[in-house]
Amino acid sequence: MSSISIKVLFFASAREAAGGITSASVELDSDVANTKVLRSKLASLYPKLASLVLDEDNLTLALNEEYVPMGEVLKLNGGDTVALIPPISGG
Repeated sequence: MSSISIKVLFFASAREAAGGITSASVELDSDVANTKVLRSKLASLYPKLASLVLDEDNLTLALNEEYVPMGEVLKLNGGDTVALIPPISGG
């Protein structure tokens, strides 16, 4: 099995929950690399982020600058960039 590296960008409350980092490189097994597996991996790497990252209703993913539709699981490839986009509040 080989692994791939995914760049993850953290925004707003996701950044705060991940300890203030703006980005990280995450290794995933290439055979099962998808957006659902990435959510689980991020939850284990950043426990304070778990409740947010595992809740599709409250955290949108963007894969290579394209939103991932809610409920869809997309395959990830080495070099992909995934942004964690929490809900925007305010008026």
